[in-house]
Amino acid sequence: MAEEQEVQQLELLCKQLYESQDPNQRIEAEKALVGFQNAPDTLSKCQLLLERGDSCYAQLLAATTLTKLVSRSAQGLGLQQRVDIRNYVLNYLATRPNLVNFVVQALVTLFARVTKLGWFDSEKDEFVFRNVVTDITKFLQGSVEHCMIGVQLLSQLTCEMNQISEADANRSLTKHRKIASSFRDTQLFEIFRLSCSLLVTAQGNCKSLNFNDEAQHGLMKQLLKLANNCLTFDFIGTSTDESSDDLGTVQIPTSWRPAFLDFTTLKLFFDLYHSLPNSLSHLALSCLVQIASVRRSLFNNTERAKFLSQLVFGVKQILQNPQGLSDEKTYHEFCRLLARLKSNYQLGELVMVEWYPEVIQLITKFTVESLQMWQFAPNSVHYLLSLWQRMVASVPYVKATEPHLLETCTHQVTSAYITSRLESVAVVVREELDDPLQDLGMVQQQLEQLSVIGRCEYKKTCTLLVQLFDQAARAYQELLNAPQPNSQRIELTIQEGRLTWLVYIIGTAIGGRVSFNNNDEHDAMDGELVCRILQLMNLTDSRLAQGGCEKLELAMLSFFEQFRKIYVGDQVQKNSKVYRRLSEVLGLSDESMLLSVFIRKIITNLKYWGRSEQIITKTLQLLSDLSVGYSCVRKLVKLDEVQFMLNNHTSEHFPFLGNGVAVTEMRCRSMFYTSLGRLLMVDLGEDEDRFDAFMMPLTATFESIGQMLASAETPLFAAEEAKKALIGLARDLRGLAFAFNTKTSYMMLFDWIYPAYTPILLHAIELWNHDPQVTTPVLKLFAEMVQNRSQRLQCDVSSPNGILLFREASKIICSYGTHILGVEVPKGQTYPLKLKGISVCFSMLKAALCGNYVNFGVFRLYGDEALDNALNTFVKLLLSISQADLLDYPKLSQTYYVLLECLAQDHMSFLATLEPTVFLYILSSISEGLTALDTMVCTGCCATLDHIVTYLFRQLTQKGKKNRRGGRGVAGGAGGDMFLHTLELNPDILRQILSTVLNVIMYEDCRNQWSMSRPLLGLILLNEEYFNQLRESIIRSQPPDKQAVMAQWFENLMDGIERNLLNKNRDRFTQNLSHFRRDINDSLKGPNMTTSSNDMMTS
Repeated sequence: MAEEQEVQQLELLCKQLYESQDPNQRIEAEKALVGFQNAPDTLSKCQLLLERGDSCYAQLLAATTLTKLVSRSAQGLGLQQRVDIRNYVLNYLATRPNLVNFVVQALVTLFARVTKLGWFDSEKDEFVFRNVVTDITKFLQGSVEHCMIGVQLLSQLTCEMNQISEADANRSLTKHRKIASSFRDTQLFEIFRLSCSLLVTAQGNCKSLNFNDEAQHGLMKQLLKLANNCLTFDFIGTSTDESSDDLGTVQIPTSWRPAFLDFTTLKLFFDLYHSLPNSLSHLALSCLVQIASVRRSLFNNTERAKFLSQLVFGVKQILQNPQGLSDEKTYHEFCRLLARLKSNYQLGELVMVEWYPEVIQLITKFTVESLQMWQFAPNSVHYLLSLWQRMVASVPYVKATEPHLLETCTHQVTSAYITSRLESVAVVVREELDDPLQDLGMVQQQLEQLSVIGRCEYKKTCTLLVQLFDQAARAYQELLNAPQPNSQRIELTIQEGRLTWLVYIIGTAIGGRVSFNNNDEHDAMDGELVCRILQLMNLTDSRLAQGGCEKLELAMLSFFEQFRKIYVGDQVQKNSKVYRRLSEVLGLSDESMLLSVFIRKIITNLKYWGRSEQIITKTLQLLSDLSVGYSCVRKLVKLDEVQFMLNNHTSEHFPFLGNGVAVTEMRCRSMFYTSLGRLLMVDLGEDEDRFDAFMMPLTATFESIGQMLASAETPLFAAEEAKKALIGLARDLRGLAFAFNTKTSYMMLFDWIYPAYTPILLHAIELWNHDPQVTTPVLKLFAEMVQNRSQRLQCDVSSPNGILLFREASKIICSYGTHILGVEVPKGQTYPLKLKGISVCFSMLKAALCGNYVNFGVFRLYGDEALDNALNTFVKLLLSISQADLLDYPKLSQTYYVLLECLAQDHMSFLATLEPTVFLYILSSISEGLTALDTMVCTGCCATLDHIVTYLFRQLTQKGKKNRRGGRGVAGGAGGDMFLHTLELNPDILRQILSTVLNVIMYEDCRNQWSMSRPLLGLILLNEEYFNQLRESIIRSQPPDKQAVMAQWFENLMDGIERNLLNKNRDRFTQNLSHFRRDINDSLKGPNMTTSSNDMMTS
């Protein structure tokens, strides 16, 4: 009775969770149901909930709980229990065909999961979960509802077998592939043929089917989904990234050849497309997309030609009757199908198809019409353009005698794209629609494709662009010269929009040159286009005082970036015809004069566009790119404009450097000063006067901040002004510190900042420790200062600068660390307000410790506490972070684990003296990091663990020698003893790590096997008894016929290994481990996988 009441209570909780309007009630119900899912007697209660069937929500709860129970651990439930669950689900679905959809889906998922996880379970030499098709065929012979459930079961099972669960992704992919490959080889083709035969039957009865009837429509939809799931199966285990499937090849096994050689399968799906309503026809096209992508080696040349001919014929029929493509989903799938024509077949093969001339004209017409309907399905345009782009790119390689006819077609496509985009502007402005240019990522991608297409008939492309540009520029100038330009604001906006499109298109057209051979005629045409853009720039710049158009400026910057890549730099021919045309029209006869134009534009933007973060950022990126090239930077420093920048980098000339700018927009200042630093260094040498002159604005700012901070305790303190000035200054100096990568220039900066100004930065950290807007730029400045970039910090033997720099860094870390530990932050703001700063501190400490410019033994020798203070602050900061946070925030985990590796390598004596709780915390974090998804973190953990284990092993062996000799042990023995004592009291931690490493190497997708092997030998030698128990346990868990083989593999692993950690012994172990892992993997794959992989390659 009590059990029935509990079940009724569960039903009530489900109702509250899904139907209650009160959020608190829903939260309480969710907590109670999570408790139920984790309870030990869940299994029987789930059955009761399903049997009662009073509440669909309770049925959903039971099904999802059972799925979790099965997924959590297949070993947790006995084989018979799992077989019973599977059979119960099938009977339940068979006797209740009219369940609510979401309950059916949950039960179908449960069936698929239990089948997948038990795929290799056998009883009396029979695989108990594999009689799938036999069991489900009974459903297919029943009513429409039963048939639909049967198809759903097959469809979900195919998906489940193909899907890498989160548990698989985090652990072993090998087991997943073993199951998927076995399913592929034993069941998948049969399921695909079954789906095709059911579709053939449905196709024959199409006229009598009523697609308005939900059941009949649903059955047809599930059948098409089943066929699609079979065709999208990951046949050889490569498509882990779904986003890359668009141009992928479907690796159909050779055994499937009959289904594709007689063309009935291909014809079936084309017929279905023509017979089905719009709500279903897109699914038929999805299947065709996959069929069009079957690997080329499935056919010989003759078979492939016939198959392609049938495919092109089907496409021709669709294009001749395009009414069905008015549905957005169907249109999208058809565009994908067209793209596959070229991604999987060569242009030389396409032109040999009988209907090619007619089809290429139809595709051209379809593309032109699609581009003109720019508002309809904009995401599908990519596929159409990729078809044309790939065809044009193939033209030089076509050896076929038949004409490809692209000369006439491509210009129509290029013209349609350009004109349709220009025509869209007026509609967007007048009807206030979303501007396509707001999605610049998609536009840039389309323009890159267009740049290749437009190069096919480049003369025609350029002629069209010149004509359209001249029209738009003339109209724009007339509007600007009108007596009252504001009255025609809308017309002006339209012309600016058209010019924006044209500037973007011209920029990418010039950028398209890179993929083609040098062509003087094309360069001359590029010259015509460049002249026009520069003339437009002169016009717009002259009006910036009255305001400008942000979108047009961004397009200009995009154009400059493209032009720079192609025509500015070391590899450009100086006699390029582009310069000839520029010389004739604008008097720009060489690269230096053109660079002068670039820099003037950069200065103009920085002066007038301080309010636009986007323009400032892109302008500074252009300056940064120009300042990197070897020959380019030497030409730049000779320009008056660049000298102006080097001598006048103040807010008076560049408003974005002022305090009036928002703090969030100050980030770009580092990039500005990095570029200035590179330009300054070209001729700087050892000229300290020149350096001081350059630093004057920054010196003045520092002095001003120092005076303001001196009055910090008084009412006169201008806190906001001081804070903003300091943030900007820290970002400026970080940019310079990054650029000064030579010893001479860096030491000038260091002598300038220390000891005069470092106290001001320390004072700021103490004053605003709770405000990351201040602390982060200052900490990042110091993190950059301690970086030994290009060996710039190799001080002279008599110079204490390295030690002085570390002392300052230590003060900053200790000050920030001490204060941040006392700051309480809201839970959702932990990273930006606290963990980000700690991460920068870790990064700073690591750079200082690994920079190889400080002898750290000096600190203890002379009683200097800078090192100990920094390390102790690291420990306090570490203990304030939860283990979950260490791995949840990638930047934090990367800085922490590289710092830990550095400490284990060079400062083991410090780690050895840590409190037991701290040391165990560190070992625990290493254990977690070993299974992290980030390979860098995992590799770092292996190296750290290796250093720790090696130190421990040496301590033990030295302790033995010490006891035998009665003499003194190694230096740091007290720390080592404490270390050993901690591990004696907590032996499980190293054992667990040993178990983790061995498990990763044996069963998981181990991407850093060599790194894993290094600490493993030490772990085994430190835990020999436990390793023997582990080995016996693994051997016993194998099937009886494999136990002897596994035992032999373990014997081979330790063959010839001595009880030491010398390099020769380690290398031998690493070699043995490689053989051991290969043997284990081969056995896991099983015979099915190995034979099928060979089969895949035959054709």
